[in-house]
Amino acid sequence: MTAHGADDAYVPLRRMIPRRRDEPHRAATPLELFFDLCFVVAVAQSGAQLVHALAEGHPVSGIVGYAFVFFGVWWAWMNFTWFASAYDCDDVPYRIAALVQIAGVLVYAAGVPRAFQNNDWTIAVVGYLVMRLALTTQWLRAARAERGEARKVALRYVVGILLCQAAWVVLLLAPVESRHWLFPIVVVAELLVPPLAERHRETPWHAHHIVERYGLFTLIVLGETMAGATVAVQSALDEHDAVGELLPIAAGGLLIVFSAWWIYFAVPAHERLISNRQALPWGYGHVLIFGSAAAIGAGVEVAVEHATGQAHISALAAGAAVTVPTAVFLLMVWLLHARHFKHGTAEQATLPLASAVILVCSFAGGWAVLAAGLVAAATVAAGVFLSRHPGGGHGSGGPGGPADRRGTQTS
Repeated sequence: MTAHGADDAYVPLRRMIPRRRDEPHRAATPLELFFDLCFVVAVAQSGAQLVHALAEGHPVSGIVGYAFVFFGVWWAWMNFTWFASAYDCDDVPYRIAALVQIAGVLVYAAGVPRAFQNNDWTIAVVGYLVMRLALTTQWLRAARAERGEARKVALRYVVGILLCQAAWVVLLLAPVESRHWLFPIVVVAELLVPPLAERHRETPWHAHHIVERYGLFTLIVLGETMAGATVAVQSALDEHDAVGELLPIAAGGLLIVFSAWWIYFAVPAHERLISNRQALPWGYGHVLIFGSAAAIGAGVEVAVEHATGQAHISALAAGAAVTVPTAVFLLMVWLLHARHFKHGTAEQATLPLASAVILVCSFAGGWAVLAAGLVAAATVAAGVFLSRHPGGGHGSGGPGGPADRRGTQTS
Protein backbone atom coordinates (compact mmCIF):
# COMPACT_ATOMS: atom_id res chain seq x y z
CA MET A 1 0.00 0.00 0.00
CA THR A 2 1.33 3.43 -0.85
CA ALA A 3 1.46 6.42 1.46
CA HIS A 4 -1.66 7.83 -0.18
CA GLY A 5 -3.74 4.77 0.53
CA ALA A 6 -3.90 3.33 -2.97
CA ASP A 7 -3.68 -0.39 -3.54
CA ASP A 8 -1.30 -0.19 -6.49
CA ALA A 9 2.31 -1.41 -6.44
CA TYR A 10 4.79 0.25 -4.13
CA VAL A 11 6.73 3.10 -5.77
CA PRO A 12 10.34 3.30 -4.45
CA LEU A 13 10.89 6.91 -5.53
CA ARG A 14 8.23 9.57 -5.81
CA ARG A 15 7.91 13.34 -5.73
CA MET A 16 7.35 14.67 -2.20
CA ILE A 17 4.09 16.45 -2.89
CA PRO A 18 2.06 17.83 0.05
CA ARG A 19 -0.71 15.69 1.48
CA ARG A 20 -4.32 16.91 1.51
CA ARG A 21 -5.85 18.16 4.74
CA ASP A 22 -9.17 16.60 3.76
CA GLU A 23 -7.65 13.26 2.74
CA PRO A 24 -10.11 10.52 3.76
CA HIS A 25 -9.15 7.54 5.90
CA ARG A 26 -5.76 9.01 6.84
CA ALA A 27 -4.13 6.82 9.46
CA ALA A 28 -0.77 6.24 11.08
CA THR A 29 1.64 4.07 9.09
CA PRO A 30 3.68 1.08 10.32
CA LEU A 31 6.81 3.24 10.01
CA GLU A 32 5.30 5.86 12.31
CA LEU A 33 4.37 3.20 14.86
CA PHE A 34 7.90 1.78 14.70
CA PHE A 35 9.25 5.30 15.14
CA ASP A 36 7.16 5.78 18.29
CA LEU A 37 8.24 2.48 19.81
CA CYS A 38 11.90 3.33 19.35
CA PHE A 39 11.37 6.72 20.97
CA VAL A 40 10.04 5.00 24.06
CA VAL A 41 13.58 3.75 24.69
CA ALA A 42 14.59 7.36 25.38
CA VAL A 43 11.44 7.90 27.45
CA ALA A 44 12.33 4.86 29.58
CA GLN A 45 15.87 6.14 30.09
CA SER A 46 14.55 9.53 31.19
CA GLY A 47 12.12 7.90 33.60
CA ALA A 48 14.82 5.67 35.09
CA GLN A 49 16.99 8.68 35.86
CA LEU A 50 14.03 10.46 37.44
CA VAL A 51 13.36 7.46 39.69
CA HIS A 52 16.96 7.46 40.89
CA ALA A 53 16.97 11.20 41.63
CA LEU A 54 13.64 11.17 43.50
CA ALA A 55 14.48 8.04 45.48
CA GLU A 56 17.74 9.65 46.62
CA GLY A 57 15.91 12.76 47.81
CA HIS A 58 16.93 15.15 45.05
CA PRO A 59 13.56 16.28 43.66
CA VAL A 60 14.64 19.67 42.28
CA SER A 61 17.65 18.45 40.32
CA GLY A 62 15.70 15.35 39.29
CA ILE A 63 12.75 17.28 37.89
CA VAL A 64 14.98 19.82 36.13
CA GLY A 65 17.11 17.10 34.59
CA TYR A 66 14.03 15.14 33.57
CA ALA A 67 12.51 18.24 31.95
CA PHE A 68 15.69 18.87 29.96
CA VAL A 69 16.17 15.34 28.61
CA PHE A 70 12.46 14.77 28.02
CA PHE A 71 12.21 17.95 25.97
CA GLY A 72 14.77 16.54 23.55
CA VAL A 73 12.76 13.34 23.13
CA TRP A 74 9.44 15.10 22.70
CA TRP A 75 10.68 17.80 20.34
CA ALA A 76 12.38 15.36 17.97
CA TRP A 77 9.23 13.20 17.95
CA MET A 78 7.01 16.22 17.34
CA ASN A 79 9.14 17.51 14.45
CA PHE A 80 8.90 14.18 12.65
CA THR A 81 5.19 13.76 13.37
CA TRP A 82 4.07 17.10 11.95
CA PHE A 83 6.36 16.84 8.94
CA ALA A 84 5.06 13.35 8.18
CA SER A 85 1.47 14.52 8.47
CA ALA A 86 2.14 17.08 5.75
CA TYR A 87 4.66 15.37 3.43
CA ASP A 88 4.83 11.61 4.06
CA CYS A 89 5.48 10.12 0.60
CA ASP A 90 6.62 6.72 1.94
CA ASP A 91 9.27 6.16 -0.70
CA VAL A 92 12.73 4.70 -0.14
CA PRO A 93 14.54 8.01 0.63
CA TYR A 94 11.78 8.99 3.06
CA ARG A 95 11.98 5.65 4.85
CA ILE A 96 15.77 5.78 5.07
CA ALA A 97 15.65 9.31 6.51
CA ALA A 98 13.11 8.16 9.12
CA LEU A 99 15.28 5.17 10.05
CA VAL A 100 18.29 7.48 10.41
CA GLN A 101 16.21 9.58 12.80
CA ILE A 102 15.44 6.42 14.78
CA ALA A 103 19.17 5.68 14.98
CA GLY A 104 19.68 9.21 16.24
CA VAL A 105 17.16 8.83 19.03
CA LEU A 106 18.84 5.61 20.15
CA VAL A 107 22.14 7.48 20.38
CA TYR A 108 20.32 10.24 22.27
CA ALA A 109 18.87 7.66 24.68
CA ALA A 110 22.36 6.28 25.32
CA GLY A 111 23.47 9.77 26.31
CA VAL A 112 20.58 10.46 28.69
CA PRO A 113 22.27 9.09 31.86
CA ARG A 114 25.37 11.26 31.35
CA ALA A 115 23.28 14.33 30.56
CA PHE A 116 21.09 13.73 33.59
CA GLN A 117 23.75 12.87 36.15
CA ASN A 118 26.84 14.78 34.99
CA ASN A 119 25.38 17.52 32.77
CA ASP A 120 27.44 15.97 29.96
CA TRP A 121 25.36 16.42 26.81
CA THR A 122 27.96 15.28 24.26
CA ILE A 123 26.41 11.93 23.31
CA ALA A 124 22.86 13.30 23.53
CA VAL A 125 23.66 16.21 21.22
CA VAL A 126 25.39 13.89 18.74
CA GLY A 127 22.22 11.79 18.60
CA TYR A 128 20.18 14.94 18.23
CA LEU A 129 22.37 16.10 15.34
CA VAL A 130 21.77 12.80 13.56
CA MET A 131 18.01 13.13 13.99
CA ARG A 132 17.78 16.75 12.94
CA LEU A 133 20.13 16.48 9.94
CA ALA A 134 17.90 13.71 8.60
CA LEU A 135 14.90 15.97 9.18
CA THR A 136 16.68 18.78 7.34
CA THR A 137 17.09 16.59 4.26
CA GLN A 138 13.36 15.88 4.39
CA TRP A 139 12.56 19.60 4.41
CA LEU A 140 14.98 20.15 1.51
CA ARG A 141 13.11 17.50 -0.47
CA ALA A 142 9.83 19.23 0.33
CA ALA A 143 11.30 22.59 -0.74
CA ARG A 144 12.44 21.11 -4.03
CA ALA A 145 8.94 19.81 -4.77
CA GLU A 146 7.07 22.93 -3.62
CA ARG A 147 6.61 26.30 -5.30
CA GLY A 148 5.96 29.85 -4.13
CA GLU A 149 5.19 30.50 -0.47
CA ALA A 150 5.10 26.78 0.38
CA ARG A 151 8.70 26.49 -0.80
CA LYS A 152 9.67 29.44 1.41
CA VAL A 153 8.06 27.72 4.40
CA ALA A 154 10.16 24.61 3.83
CA LEU A 155 13.34 26.64 3.44
CA ARG A 156 12.59 28.62 6.59
CA TYR A 157 12.34 25.31 8.43
CA VAL A 158 15.72 24.28 7.03
CA VAL A 159 17.34 27.51 8.18
CA GLY A 160 15.66 27.41 11.59
CA ILE A 161 16.65 23.80 12.27
CA LEU A 162 20.26 24.37 11.23
CA LEU A 163 20.57 27.49 13.39
CA CYS A 164 19.16 25.64 16.40
CA GLN A 165 21.50 22.74 15.78
CA ALA A 166 24.43 25.14 15.73
CA ALA A 167 23.18 26.50 19.06
CA TRP A 168 23.20 22.99 20.59
CA VAL A 169 26.81 22.52 19.49
CA VAL A 170 27.75 25.91 20.97
CA LEU A 171 26.02 24.83 24.18
CA LEU A 172 28.46 21.92 24.42
CA LEU A 173 31.37 24.36 24.30
CA ALA A 174 29.93 26.58 27.03
CA PRO A 175 31.12 26.22 30.65
CA VAL A 176 29.28 23.43 32.46
CA GLU A 177 27.90 25.76 35.13
CA SER A 178 26.24 27.99 32.50
CA ARG A 179 24.39 25.25 30.62
CA HIS A 180 21.36 25.23 32.89
CA TRP A 181 20.44 28.80 32.00
CA LEU A 182 21.58 28.59 28.36
CA PHE A 183 19.46 25.49 27.75
CA PRO A 184 16.08 27.29 28.09
CA ILE A 185 17.22 29.93 25.59
CA VAL A 186 17.88 27.26 22.97
CA VAL A 187 14.57 25.60 23.83
CA VAL A 188 12.71 28.86 23.19
CA ALA A 189 14.52 29.21 19.86
CA GLU A 190 13.41 25.70 18.89
CA LEU A 191 9.80 26.42 19.82
CA LEU A 192 9.80 29.59 17.71
CA VAL A 193 10.80 27.84 14.49
CA PRO A 194 7.34 26.45 13.50
CA PRO A 195 5.31 29.65 14.11
CA LEU A 196 7.92 31.76 12.34
CA ALA A 197 8.29 29.36 9.43
CA GLU A 198 4.52 29.11 8.95
CA ARG A 199 3.57 32.70 9.70
CA HIS A 200 2.26 33.32 6.16
CA ARG A 201 1.27 29.80 5.12
CA GLU A 202 0.58 26.63 7.08
CA THR A 203 1.87 23.20 6.16
CA PRO A 204 -0.94 20.80 5.13
CA TRP A 205 -1.03 18.69 8.28
CA HIS A 206 -4.04 16.42 8.72
CA ALA A 207 -6.06 17.03 11.90
CA HIS A 208 -7.35 13.48 12.36
CA HIS A 209 -3.91 12.03 11.61
CA ILE A 210 -2.20 14.36 14.08
CA VAL A 211 -4.65 13.52 16.85
CA GLU A 212 -4.23 9.82 16.17
CA ARG A 213 -0.44 10.15 16.28
CA TYR A 214 -0.56 11.99 19.60
CA GLY A 215 -3.01 9.44 20.95
CA LEU A 216 -0.80 6.54 19.92
CA PHE A 217 2.24 8.08 21.58
CA THR A 218 0.17 8.65 24.73
CA LEU A 219 -0.78 4.96 24.67
CA ILE A 220 2.82 3.90 24.26
CA VAL A 221 3.98 6.13 27.12
CA LEU A 222 1.21 4.82 29.36
CA GLY A 223 2.24 1.31 28.37
CA GLU A 224 5.83 2.07 29.34
CA THR A 225 4.51 3.38 32.65
CA MET A 226 2.71 0.08 33.26
CA ALA A 227 5.77 -1.94 32.28
CA GLY A 228 8.14 0.01 34.52
CA ALA A 229 5.79 -0.15 37.49
CA THR A 230 5.22 -3.89 37.00
CA VAL A 231 8.94 -4.62 36.94
CA ALA A 232 9.44 -2.53 40.08
CA VAL A 233 6.70 -4.39 41.96
CA GLN A 234 7.99 -7.76 40.77
CA SER A 235 11.55 -6.98 41.85
CA ALA A 236 10.35 -5.77 45.25
CA LEU A 237 8.31 -8.92 45.78
CA ASP A 238 11.26 -11.12 44.84
CA GLU A 239 13.64 -9.31 47.17
CA HIS A 240 11.44 -8.23 50.09
CA ASP A 241 8.18 -10.22 49.99
CA ALA A 242 6.24 -7.09 51.04
CA VAL A 243 2.83 -7.97 49.63
CA GLY A 244 0.88 -5.91 52.16
CA GLU A 245 2.82 -2.73 51.38
CA LEU A 246 2.96 -3.22 47.61
CA LEU A 247 -0.62 -4.27 46.88
CA PRO A 248 -2.15 -0.79 47.48
CA ILE A 249 0.55 0.78 45.31
CA ALA A 250 0.00 -1.68 42.47
CA ALA A 251 -3.79 -1.31 42.65
CA GLY A 252 -3.61 2.47 42.81
CA GLY A 253 -1.13 2.68 39.93
CA LEU A 254 -3.35 0.47 37.81
CA LEU A 255 -6.41 2.62 38.52
CA ILE A 256 -4.47 5.79 37.66
CA VAL A 257 -3.25 4.48 34.30
CA PHE A 258 -6.67 3.06 33.37
CA SER A 259 -8.31 6.36 34.28
CA ALA A 260 -5.67 8.37 32.41
CA TRP A 261 -6.41 6.35 29.27
CA TRP A 262 -10.18 6.78 29.65
CA ILE A 263 -10.01 10.51 30.27
CA TYR A 264 -7.54 11.28 27.48
CA PHE A 265 -9.56 9.51 24.78
CA ALA A 266 -12.97 10.70 25.95
CA VAL A 267 -13.38 13.52 23.41
CA PRO A 268 -12.82 13.86 19.63
CA ALA A 269 -9.95 16.36 19.86
CA HIS A 270 -9.47 16.54 16.07
CA GLU A 271 -12.70 18.54 15.77
CA ARG A 272 -10.96 21.56 17.31
CA LEU A 273 -7.76 21.54 15.26
CA ILE A 274 -8.77 23.86 12.45
CA SER A 275 -5.54 25.86 12.02
CA ASN A 276 -2.18 26.49 13.67
CA ARG A 277 -3.92 28.87 16.06
CA GLN A 278 -5.47 25.88 17.82
CA ALA A 279 -2.99 23.20 16.80
CA LEU A 280 0.28 24.75 18.01
CA PRO A 281 -0.80 25.35 21.64
CA TRP A 282 -2.42 21.91 21.64
CA GLY A 283 0.67 20.25 20.22
CA TYR A 284 3.12 22.14 22.42
CA GLY A 285 1.06 21.55 25.55
CA HIS A 286 1.36 17.82 25.07
CA VAL A 287 4.92 17.92 26.34
CA LEU A 288 3.36 18.10 29.82
CA ILE A 289 0.90 15.31 29.04
CA PHE A 290 3.60 12.98 27.71
CA GLY A 291 6.07 13.99 30.41
CA SER A 292 3.60 13.56 33.26
CA ALA A 293 2.35 10.23 31.88
CA ALA A 294 5.89 8.88 31.87
CA ALA A 295 6.55 10.41 35.30
CA ILE A 296 3.58 8.56 36.79
CA GLY A 297 5.40 5.29 36.15
CA ALA A 298 8.58 6.70 37.65
CA GLY A 299 6.57 7.83 40.68
CA VAL A 300 5.09 4.37 41.19
CA GLU A 301 8.61 2.93 41.14
CA VAL A 302 9.67 5.48 43.77
CA ALA A 303 6.65 4.55 45.91
CA VAL A 304 7.61 0.89 45.62
CA GLU A 305 11.20 1.63 46.68
CA HIS A 306 9.93 3.65 49.65
CA ALA A 307 7.59 0.84 50.71
CA THR A 308 10.51 -1.60 50.74
CA GLY A 309 12.86 0.77 52.55
CA GLN A 310 15.14 1.46 49.58
CA ALA A 311 14.22 5.12 49.02
CA HIS A 312 15.72 7.72 51.35
CA ILE A 313 12.70 10.02 51.34
CA SER A 314 9.59 10.70 53.42
CA ALA A 315 6.20 9.09 52.86
CA LEU A 316 4.91 12.48 51.70
CA ALA A 317 7.62 12.74 49.03
CA ALA A 318 6.97 9.16 47.90
CA GLY A 319 3.25 9.84 47.56
CA ALA A 320 3.85 13.14 45.77
CA ALA A 321 6.03 11.33 43.21
CA VAL A 322 2.80 9.77 41.95
CA THR A 323 0.14 12.32 42.80
CA VAL A 324 1.87 15.37 41.29
CA PRO A 325 2.34 13.95 37.76
CA THR A 326 -1.16 12.45 37.92
CA ALA A 327 -2.65 15.84 38.78
CA VAL A 328 -0.62 17.52 36.02
CA PHE A 329 -1.82 14.93 33.49
CA LEU A 330 -5.49 15.42 34.35
CA LEU A 331 -5.23 19.20 34.43
CA MET A 332 -3.44 19.37 31.07
CA VAL A 333 -5.93 17.03 29.38
CA TRP A 334 -8.71 19.29 30.63
CA LEU A 335 -6.90 22.45 29.55
CA LEU A 336 -5.93 21.27 26.06
CA HIS A 337 -9.11 19.62 24.84
CA ALA A 338 -11.55 18.20 27.39
CA ARG A 339 -12.86 21.61 28.53
CA HIS A 340 -13.88 22.48 24.98
CA PHE A 341 -16.37 19.60 24.98
CA LYS A 342 -17.86 20.18 28.43
CA HIS A 343 -21.05 22.09 29.23
CA GLY A 344 -22.17 23.26 32.61
CA THR A 345 -20.24 24.04 35.76
CA ALA A 346 -20.25 20.48 37.07
CA GLU A 347 -18.72 18.98 33.94
CA GLN A 348 -16.16 21.75 33.63
CA ALA A 349 -15.10 21.47 37.27
CA THR A 350 -14.65 17.68 37.38
CA LEU A 351 -11.05 17.39 36.17
CA PRO A 352 -9.63 20.51 37.91
CA LEU A 353 -11.28 19.45 41.17
CA ALA A 354 -9.98 15.91 40.80
CA SER A 355 -6.46 17.25 40.24
CA ALA A 356 -6.62 19.21 43.49
CA VAL A 357 -8.00 16.25 45.46
CA ILE A 358 -5.30 13.96 44.07
CA LEU A 359 -2.64 16.37 45.28
CA VAL A 360 -4.18 16.19 48.77
CA CYS A 361 -3.82 12.40 48.58
CA SER A 362 -0.06 12.94 48.90
CA PHE A 363 -0.62 13.19 52.65
CA ALA A 364 -2.16 9.71 52.90
CA GLY A 365 1.17 8.05 53.64
CA GLY A 366 1.50 4.50 52.34
CA TRP A 367 -2.04 4.70 50.96
CA ALA A 368 -1.38 7.78 48.81
CA VAL A 369 -1.17 5.91 45.49
CA LEU A 370 -4.30 3.89 46.15
CA ALA A 371 -6.16 7.01 47.26
CA ALA A 372 -5.11 8.84 44.10
CA GLY A 373 -6.20 5.86 42.00
CA LEU A 374 -9.61 5.79 43.65
CA VAL A 375 -10.04 9.52 43.04
CA ALA A 376 -9.06 9.09 39.38
CA ALA A 377 -11.55 6.23 38.98
CA ALA A 378 -14.25 8.28 40.72
CA THR A 379 -13.51 11.11 38.28
CA VAL A 380 -14.22 8.80 35.34
CA ALA A 381 -17.45 7.63 36.99
CA ALA A 382 -18.52 11.22 37.69
CA GLY A 383 -17.83 12.22 34.11
CA VAL A 384 -19.87 9.35 32.75
CA PHE A 385 -22.74 10.16 35.08
CA LEU A 386 -22.73 13.88 34.29
CA SER A 387 -22.64 13.31 30.54
CA ARG A 388 -25.49 10.79 30.63
CA HIS A 389 -27.69 12.26 33.36
CA PRO A 390 -30.53 14.43 32.07
CA GLY A 391 -29.29 17.30 34.22
CA GLY A 392 -25.70 16.90 33.09
CA GLY A 393 -26.05 18.98 29.94
CA HIS A 394 -25.48 17.94 26.37
CA GLY A 395 -21.71 17.86 26.14
CA SER A 396 -19.58 15.72 23.89
CA GLY A 397 -20.64 12.59 25.75
CA GLY A 398 -24.31 13.45 25.95
CA PRO A 399 -26.98 11.65 23.96
CA GLY A 400 -26.36 12.21 20.28
CA GLY A 401 -23.00 13.88 20.88
CA PRO A 402 -19.82 12.91 19.01
CA ALA A 403 -18.61 10.58 21.73
CA ASP A 404 -22.02 8.97 21.97
CA ARG A 405 -22.02 8.19 18.24
CA ARG A 406 -18.63 6.56 18.63
CA GLY A 407 -19.88 4.47 21.52
CA THR A 408 -17.47 6.16 23.94
CA GLN A 409 -18.25 7.83 27.24
CA THR A 410 -16.69 11.04 28.42
CA SER A 411 -15.25 11.79 31.78
